[in-house]
Amino acid sequence: MSEVFKLHYDVDGENFMAAGAASSDVKRVLRQLGIDAGAIRKAAVAMYEGEINMVIHAGGGVADITVGDDYIEIILSDKGPGIPDVEKAMQEGWSTAPDNIRALGFGAGMGLPNMKKYSDEMNIDTVVGEGTTVTMRINF
Repeated sequence: MSEVFKLHYDVDGENFMAAGAASSDVKRVLRQLGIDAGAIRKAAVAMYEGEINMVIHAGGGVADITVGDDYIEIILSDKGPGIPDVEKAMQEGWSTAPDNIRALGFGAGMGLPNMKKYSDEMNIDTVVGEGTTVTMRINF
């Protein structure tokens, strides 16, 4: 693949049951493109965690995926409340998810740590009251 392939998804923050649809589609497309299975797994997990975070914490957002010759870049952007303490949010088990979300089995405080774990590079750009953009790169 010599050209860059791009995908765009709107993540609906009002439909918790649809959360994960974009990451499932990305996984399918990456398979069709013949991307390495390990890179597909990493991208799917990292994106799913981000997608769930956007639904739980930010009322949705957008996901832009770029597939290059040797990388997958995932940019997740929202207009949510922002992250007041990124260092704390990166700690496994720390969560601001409400009880109703925890009752569904989500909100365990593993979203951002897993996003970092499954990406080769990750950057968080957040402004309290304005939103958050997370950029992840998976190399293959």
